[in-house]
Amino acid sequence: MSRQASGHTQDSCAPRGVLVLSPGRERKSASWFLLFTAIAGLILAVALTAPPLHAQQRREREPNIIYAERRAQLAAQADGPIILWGFTGREEVSEANVFAQEENFYYLTGHNEEGAGLIIFPAAKHDNGSPTVGGSPAAAGSSNATHNDASPSPREILFLPAKDPAKEKWNGVRLSPTDPDIVARTGFATVKPFPEMRAEVEKLAKNFPAVYTILPYEKELGGYPHEKAVVDWLQIAAPQLKVKDIRQNIYALREIKSPGELAFLQKAIELSLDAQLEAMKMMRPGLYEYQIAAKMVEVHAMGGSEAEGYAPIVGAGPNSVVLHYDKLSRKIEDGDIVVLDVGAQYSGYSADITRTLPANGKFTARQREIYDIVLGAQNAAMAMLKPGADLCKKGGHHSAYNVSYDYINSHGKDLHGKSLGQYYIHGLGHDIGLDVHDPGEYCEPLKPGMVVTMEPGIYIPEENLGVRIEDDVLITADGYKLLSERLPRDPDQIEKIMADAAKNHTPN
Repeated sequence: MSRQASGHTQDSCAPRGVLVLSPGRERKSASWFLLFTAIAGLILAVALTAPPLHAQQRREREPNIIYAERRAQLAAQADGPIILWGFTGREEVSEANVFAQEENFYYLTGHNEEGAGLIIFPAAKHDNGSPTVGGSPAAAGSSNATHNDASPSPREILFLPAKDPAKEKWNGVRLSPTDPDIVARTGFATVKPFPEMRAEVEKLAKNFPAVYTILPYEKELGGYPHEKAVVDWLQIAAPQLKVKDIRQNIYALREIKSPGELAFLQKAIELSLDAQLEAMKMMRPGLYEYQIAAKMVEVHAMGGSEAEGYAPIVGAGPNSVVLHYDKLSRKIEDGDIVVLDVGAQYSGYSADITRTLPANGKFTARQREIYDIVLGAQNAAMAMLKPGADLCKKGGHHSAYNVSYDYINSHGKDLHGKSLGQYYIHGLGHDIGLDVHDPGEYCEPLKPGMVVTMEPGIYIPEENLGVRIEDDVLITADGYKLLSERLPRDPDQIEKIMADAAKNHTPN
């Protein structure tokens, strides 16, 4: 809108008559007029050539060829078509909800608008029986493909809702199958209206005995109703088809992060570290948990985060021992320990960072003792990290979890003289990515390119004392890289940051 307005301003300022000026002023006025005309023309040209806005696409995403390569890898693993839906936009009724795509669908398409579908055909075979990689040229962004591709056997089809100008007046512009640049924008050679998807499935049933989709199962954070709806729809559209599960194949791809994914994760981590540092500087008794959380969320948003990776956890005193405490209602008291588990999301990728702070800026002797044990356990576990290690609770000498547990269980006691291992009530870590709990098997060996958290903790309800230290780590070819290294873990450094900030604080 602002660019178009600039063009109109240029027209309204054009001279309507001849002004009598001195020669010097006439030359100066002419120069300014020519400069103004050139600038206005440039602005109008940019406005006319700029691509149309698409309301729900993420601000940044990977190139189309990356998503195409993932689809090609998946197609090579299947002996039948793969059929997936994105979210419909009706999964959440809250007025505060901002649409975000189903993660597996986004991983394969980069498409972040509601009501989309996808069919990936099995990879064509060479004469020797091995699969070809790729499929149609436009899947990799070929410029000579068209959205009404007449090829008799497309390797993949993206289905989008038809253009709806009336709806767009309320909700913003959406991509549609009839957009002239739809191939370039999506990377799909064939894009059809979503209502045609059922007919395509019915045709598939005549040529294939089985298809693949993501079969439903119960999991934390939902997903089950959507997956069941897709399976139910398939069974209505083509009841004779056998439906197989493709979930683990997609999960295996998602475990290893691409360079683009690592860049998005690093940005989410950096914003999370900035927020943790701000929290250290503002922390003091008398504030409420929600005030600390609000400052951290503000830092994320101002830095370009489009959403939180998960509901912020700021737990003071008795709330420090509740792992996923998110009520944020307690007034922070002098002497409290405060757990801050708050992670930004950037371009769909979530960080997961935790620090534990003394409310008044100084750990008590007991708080410091427990903190040092957790920090020691984290350091011992990270020293184990390399390809081949695992995070398995039932693991043997390759288990970084066992190293962290043994450290906690052999250092310190509770008030009754018992070992502290019983207060380490969760795993050591998990994968992060498009989901803050991204796909990854704890008991499978770590591989280069995985990004995992390291988050040992001790939670003693009797003492209102919970400590968790959580960092994000990239597994490399010969070890690991601590992606959150910039944020201090050493308690002396944390106390110094808080003390320096307190000197500059003016009480209300």
